[in-house]
Amino acid sequence: MACLPLASSLTQVQAVKHEPLDTHVKGIASRLAKKHGLEDHAKPASTVHERDNNFALVSAATPAASNAVGIDQDGTDFSYFIQAEFGSAKTPMLMLLDTGAGTTWVMGSDCASSACTMHNSFGPADSKTLQTSDETFSIAYGSGKVAGNLASDTFTVTSDLSLKMSFGIANTTSDDFTQFPFDGILGLSLREGATDNFWKTVKAATILAQNIFGVALWRDADGGPNTGEIIFGATDSTKYTGSIAYTSVDPSADGDWAIAMDDIGYSGVKAGITQRLAYIDTGTTYVFGPAADVATLHAKIPGAVSADGGTTYTVPCSSNQPLSVYFSGITYNISSVDWLSPASNAGGNCTSNIYGHAVVADAWLLGDLFIKNVYAVFDVDQSRIGFAKRAASNASPAPGSTTPSSGKGSTSAVSSVLSVVSATMTPSSSSAPAGDDDSSLPGLSSHETAGTVVAKSSSAALPKSTIVTSPASHTGSAIYVSVACVVAAIAMVASF
Repeated sequence: MACLPLASSLTQVQAVKHEPLDTHVKGIASRLAKKHGLEDHAKPASTVHERDNNFALVSAATPAASNAVGIDQDGTDFSYFIQAEFGSAKTPMLMLLDTGAGTTWVMGSDCASSACTMHNSFGPADSKTLQTSDETFSIAYGSGKVAGNLASDTFTVTSDLSLKMSFGIANTTSDDFTQFPFDGILGLSLREGATDNFWKTVKAATILAQNIFGVALWRDADGGPNTGEIIFGATDSTKYTGSIAYTSVDPSADGDWAIAMDDIGYSGVKAGITQRLAYIDTGTTYVFGPAADVATLHAKIPGAVSADGGTTYTVPCSSNQPLSVYFSGITYNISSVDWLSPASNAGGNCTSNIYGHAVVADAWLLGDLFIKNVYAVFDVDQSRIGFAKRAASNASPAPGSTTPSSGKGSTSAVSSVLSVVSATMTPSSSSAPAGDDDSSLPGLSSHETAGTVVAKSSSAALPKSTIVTSPASHTGSAIYVSVACVVAAIAMVASF
């Protein structure tokens, strides 16, 4: 998600500065966990507002590959997104790319909430083909919520990927959304949500040779042009080296992108954490895990200390070795540029972006912090996730680089804010896998789980999803790929 100007973000962070970091982190994680379990049927009075999205963006270069869209970001590695188009006039909307959610929605033109006035919106006046209904949806993210009516229209991601599907048009959003640039959320999990499931709609339309998508995230610290990209229906060999190794999605995931994790470690030393699932969430900025597991991992990092009982950790800023995550016998390194935030105090300690709070019981949530270090492939047809070594781009930092993540010195603060957002949209911490269906976080980004907080009540059924036959000219679509994690908000506070 694109963020508000840094000054605004810092002001908000300073407002909660008095709150202990562990309390702040737990609050964010709790909101992520609740993302799937609440409902709200309230419908506010509608008032049409003129609005526009003026959040700052770092636009991605136009991909050369077919059916690929550049992934924009906010310049702090704290939010990633794409632009998609809605309706007959192809109204552009920034969409959070959420592999943890199944529901897709946008802010409506009749939404009077303060957040809506700051974003692009979509409604009857924007499309001659929009079909509205009295069927409602409501999604709660803990501290944030969205509600509105279901509608159906053309949804265009690339010139070859244009569909007619149902989605939510929000007529009320909480103030949480004033902090981020996305105008809506594109659910990319296979969970059933309040709206048509994007991938099930694509699959039924037989529009792609393969129902698969590959994600390459650009890191601001890499310098050079933003080469981030999401490609639909194939993988892009220019974005990775070597081969792609796959791990099957766990049968218990219930539509979430979750796979078995072999272990995790630091500087080549495994922590001995086994029999855990890892949810791969493009809607979350950082990494969350069970408190005991995160304590075990940090015990492998010399000098790591937690002042709050294991929720957050500081480590010597010289701890510049990579963390490693193991899947199907293969090691994937996470650069210290990503897992460390800038020094949080004058003593030279840095904040670890790995947080001890399980959004889903006994499971890990791996957000963009991990995904930035690999080329990630989500295979719908074969129900599996693949990873490959990402191709070097520009000045990519070496695994042992000491420059803290976030590109800019103030990235930590930005990430924190993003975390809050993600947390708001996080999945419920019930026994079901994390998943938001209506949010963009995994928890934080958007995981939908059984019992998600989506409420539907209908009276006018919408037509079934169909593929639009007329080719749409779209070259710059991009899905708003990243939602700051709960953790991010916390890291930001720690930097003060």
